Amino acid sequence: MEAKAYLRHLRIAPRKVQIVLDLIRNQPAAKAMAILKATPKAASEPLQKLLKSAMANAENNHNMDKDNLYVAECFVCPGPIMKRIRPRAQGRAFRVLKRTSHVTMVLKEKE
Repeated sequence: MEAKAYLRHLRIAPRKVQIVLDLIRNQPAAKAMAILKATPKAASEPLQKLLKSAMANAENNHNMDKDNLYVAECFVCPGPIMKRIRPRAQGRAFRVLKRTSHVTMVLKEKE
């Protein structure tokens, strides 16, 4: 049995989110929450909310014991890219790519 939670259109680039996800992969849920609280990255706050949501899904929808949960899978995929224009010298314009992320977190129960 597994519980999933998704975070769509997160306005942080996927490579920045990936750094934080690597810290919590295969960790117990309580320890993963502690790691996220102590990590000084912008992505750690939305990932805390995602982990809480996944834990609530596991407890309420699948009747899993929250003390035995661990982060089985967590990965990030690129979302849609917002394209913006930055004015430059002599009337030129440079393109700025504002990247978004789709994050998936899967919790499982230890046997």
